[in-house]
Amino acid sequence: MTTAAGDKSLVQRALSGHAALGLIAGALIYLIAVTGTLVVVLEQWQRWEQPDIAESAHLTPQAAQASIPNVLAREADMTPTAHLYIRMPNAALPRPVVTTDNKAWYIDGEGRVAGREGHSWTEMVAALHYNLTLPVIWGMILVGVLGVALAALLITGVVSHPKIFKDAFRLRARGEPQLARADWHNRLGVWTLPFTLAVTLTGAFIGLSYTSVGTLAQSYTGGAMDPVYATIFGAEPEHDPAPAPMANIARAMDTVAARFPEAEPTYVVVHDPMTRGQFVQIIAEQPRRLIYGEVYSFDGAGTYLGKVGLSDGALGRQAAASTYNLHFGNYAGLPVQLAYIAFGIALCVITATGTTMWLRKRRRKGHDIARMAAAWAMTVWGIPLVLVLVAALRFAGGPDMPVVAAFWGLLGAGLIGAAAWPALFSDAAMRRALGIAMIAGALLHLVWFGGGAPGVVAMNLAILVAGAVIWRPGVRLAGVMAPRTGRPETA
Repeated sequence: MTTAAGDKSLVQRALSGHAALGLIAGALIYLIAVTGTLVVVLEQWQRWEQPDIAESAHLTPQAAQASIPNVLAREADMTPTAHLYIRMPNAALPRPVVTTDNKAWYIDGEGRVAGREGHSWTEMVAALHYNLTLPVIWGMILVGVLGVALAALLITGVVSHPKIFKDAFRLRARGEPQLARADWHNRLGVWTLPFTLAVTLTGAFIGLSYTSVGTLAQSYTGGAMDPVYATIFGAEPEHDPAPAPMANIARAMDTVAARFPEAEPTYVVVHDPMTRGQFVQIIAEQPRRLIYGEVYSFDGAGTYLGKVGLSDGALGRQAAASTYNLHFGNYAGLPVQLAYIAFGIALCVITATGTTMWLRKRRRKGHDIARMAAAWAMTVWGIPLVLVLVAALRFAGGPDMPVVAAFWGLLGAGLIGAAAWPALFSDAAMRRALGIAMIAGALLHLVWFGGGAPGVVAMNLAILVAGAVIWRPGVRLAGVMAPRTGRPETA
């Protein structure tokens, strides 16, 4: 009896903690889940946002070398850059990009400037996921804390439902709405548990790394963070600011191709360009490895200095270099990306249904939840709707449109409106508005840009299909995702 009572008490405490954590962190976790699902195909979104840029699938070492003076000439009246990055083209984004501390520029296969990189909407979506558009360090710490909260939600969710694994394939999708919702919540939670834990823990690791690095810096390096990072990602040589010709990156790229033919360069980085202390790093993906790449270092003359050791160094270094690809699904190509998108959508449903079920329970107890339910409907359907509206504003106003302010302003106005006029923000109305906006946006994009490259057309077709699924009448998805704001349903 004592054991049974103790088990019941543990379950009750876990259930209470699970509900409390879900309410506090639910909206922000949902926002991170939605944007994280989009970020899986970040490069395709960049291509979709600027479909009229000339594309080139290859960039030779000579063209990469030629691109640097072409870009620097565009920035002659700007502050000299301390870093210069050449992003190599790939299948997802066949457009080489040169980025400085000032701007980013697309270049063609000959190294000529093809246009300014202006995907501010895509950058906003990424920033929402990485750091909620807050200052980077504090934002990433907050996202890391939310990752820990989500891990706690997953664990308490399992502990509070002792039969959750036994009932893993019991789905009453067409039963009473609250039972159907609970089954979707629990079944999706079980089916995706390994993935969600992996993504959650790696996200928490990335976000909270600033805290751990800062603590180590205070303890061992007098507060300097660079020496701590150098133990994993390599150190930079002492800087000599004396003027010098531009670094010979063509020779460095040729050396990587000759000595490491299996490596596929993704970035060429020039630190302190056109100074005597400049040095070059080439980041290259490794076949059948989870690390984001090995880093090969060169001096300004293009002489090989060695590699950091992310591919064959200490296990801790290799593990740290593997968290990024594991978290974002940047490995094994399109099949893994599609799986991450499916799992991301499942996490969105799990997060949405958790709060929805809590609201329904309060309704059955006689509480007035109209305003809270409308605000949650605005959260569930309004966040993606606001992303669509901000994308439209970006296309109308250009890449310098203040998209971050527009996002938070529209979302805040929507939440205030939901609290003031809950009848206008029912889940059905918000769902239809989102579906129609997605369909209209994809059709306008197709017409305005004349279709575009196959990858861009595929993105618009995916938006059309998703919009139709969300919008078409008779779909019970709305009842699963967010509670109705009308009369209470029978229990």
